[in-house]
Amino acid sequence: MSRDPTDRLFRNARLVTLADAAGYGLIEDGVLHVREGRIAWVGRAADLPETLRGRSEDVEDLGGALLTPGLIDCHTHLVFAGERIGEFEQRLTGVDYQTIARNGGGIAATVRATRAAGEDALVAAALPRARALVADGVTTLEIKSGYGLDTASELRMLRAARRLGATLGVGVRTTFLGAHALPPDYAGRADAYIDLVCDEMLPAVADAGLADAVDAFCEGIGFDPAQTRRVFERARALGLPVKLHADQLSDLGGAALSAGFGGLSADHVEYTGADGARAMAAAGTVAVLLPGAFVCLREERRPPVDLFRREGVAMAVATDCNPGTSPLLSLRLAMALACAQFRLTPEEALRGATVNAARALGLDDRGRLAPGLRADLAVWDAAQPAELSYWLGGPCARAVYAGGRRLR
Repeated sequence: MSRDPTDRLFRNARLVTLADAAGYGLIEDGVLHVREGRIAWVGRAADLPETLRGRSEDVEDLGGALLTPGLIDCHTHLVFAGERIGEFEQRLTGVDYQTIARNGGGIAATVRATRAAGEDALVAAALPRARALVADGVTTLEIKSGYGLDTASELRMLRAARRLGATLGVGVRTTFLGAHALPPDYAGRADAYIDLVCDEMLPAVADAGLADAVDAFCEGIGFDPAQTRRVFERARALGLPVKLHADQLSDLGGAALSAGFGGLSADHVEYTGADGARAMAAAGTVAVLLPGAFVCLREERRPPVDLFRREGVAMAVATDCNPGTSPLLSLRLAMALACAQFRLTPEEALRGATVNAARALGLDDRGRLAPGLRADLAVWDAAQPAELSYWLGGPCARAVYAGGRRLR
């Protein structure tokens, strides 16, 4: 019988289990056993089963380091071609986005570059970005399409996203975001473009099995609630769950709309009101907070964190990594910004990048340290869990494991 390459015993760890509804679930002098890619046992060294007590092979002494669940980045636009660094410089000199867009910049520039790129080129461009996130402790990524805005390009983006997961050995959840923006070739014809999304793109994506969820941008500069509802109805008919870029710039009822379709999440949510929060709580829809975009766009309206707490809405934290409004390649920095900008506690930020991020992706097999769950793990040279949200940068994770296999 071949040896299980993931069979490993971690000793002398400070385990951050997040196993209960509140608190870090910290276990001092903890031990965690991995077998067949899953957590087989977790607890105090004093309670270690006799069968494991005398073990000497494949044992790793962590020297008191923190061992947490692997981080989960539940909202990224990681696959794209080109860059928009010039626009960043222009905005800082006072050029507004509308002027940049009229001159061929903005999302239209990314769409042009992405449509022109082959699948191999998209994978090659995204790999360094994905590796940076993995080095930061991330073991599961959500990756959206939405920079192709035609059927062939959207499918190519989703295939590239799946290849990233296979190449790096991390979990990747793909989200179809065809209703991200109105492509230039459909200017002034938003309803006709939604026809294309519903009648051609979504069936093609579903037939190819390339999407785990469907997203849309419901906003004045995106698509209105009626158009978004059409996309969601088609997604539901095809058996695909939904999530939504909601209430980022105004309250169009996007959070409630997502919740009404049993949405996995509503993301951004700066303008979400009491009705939206109550709908999210009732549906179990997660609020995904994206402080990178908040900072880069120099926004002033913060998500209603206190309202979400009162209503019992779970809050996740993600990078929103994208070339235009959140060129952020550190989920730990997103956690730190969520604390500094949105007033999350360090515990809420860590739960937001683990337990609640898993919920936002419809995953129940990761995000905590508990027997039976995937052995997605991060080892940190840190004395306490709050340090993960305290440092603005600094050393990355000492070691990262996905399914029990070491990634770095």
